[in-house]
Amino acid sequence: MSLVGQWRDLQEGLPEGWAQVAIRLELRAGDVTARASALLGPAQPYRSDPNALRFAAALDGSAQSPEGITRLLKRLDDERIAGTLSVAGSTKAPPRTEREVKPLAETWDELLADLPADWSDLLAEVRLLSTDYIEPAAVLCIQMNPRRVGTTPNMRFRCARRAGYGVSPEMARRCFERCDQAGIRGSIEILRALSDTHLVATQGPVWILDGQTV
Repeated sequence: MSLVGQWRDLQEGLPEGWAQVAIRLELRAGDVTARASALLGPAQPYRSDPNALRFAAALDGSAQSPEGITRLLKRLDDERIAGTLSVAGSTKAPPRTEREVKPLAETWDELLADLPADWSDLLAEVRLLSTDYIEPAAVLCIQMNPRRVGTTPNMRFRCARRAGYGVSPEMARRCFERCDQAGIRGSIEILRALSDTHLVATQGPVWILDGQTV
């Protein structure tokens, strides 16, 4: 059987969830070891025995991919370099842990609970976990008049508790509930907050961030 064929058979026998595998190639002719090593160069093989080479394949980028190993072994097959492939050991990928993300409405409640009792105006930022969420979140939060922050998946908005420019905290929560129901995930941070402001011929306080009025 060709080396490429042996490699395909070995892959089928690897344990589920493998991340890296050590491969041993025992050559049938000792005088071709140097040539085989040169053809397998990108896999960085080393001679473990006079007639044997060892190298690795990996799914995480730490070594040649399975497809890369297939291409390298085909070089040997094309030059009729024969041998026997075997697995010298394998490692599994660590279990993937999902990052715990609180619902946006719940986060909003906790942030407001930490503010002074007399807070009146605030500037906040919603940080979405994916750019895929930007358009649906903008629609679901339309009452908040969110502004995207550059090319990031972040949106800023103003909130006014009693009067003035900005969404009410109750409407903001309703918008976040819609996002939660749509499976939109992210976090919220309050960037600026003021207490007991009084409007005098204005729509509320003004903040300047990065040279821009918000």
